[in-house]
Amino acid sequence: MNEDRIKGQWKQLAGKLKAKWGKLTDDDLAVLDGNREYLAGRIQERYGIARDEVEKQLNDFDRTL
Repeated sequence: MNEDRIKGQWKQLAGKLKAKWGKLTDDDLAVLDGNREYLAGRIQERYGIARDEVEKQLNDFDRTL
């Protein structure tokens, strides 16, 4: 996920992130600030899945944008 892309389209992207990963909190999204590593860590923590699976899901998500 390109950080410039994240920052430029934040409101739309935040809605899509919440739709995909509903366990992310508004606070998680507020702190995210385009940081993919932080996002991956939050998803991993909230869903209890392995980091490589999180990266796969993020890559799949990115392709849908």
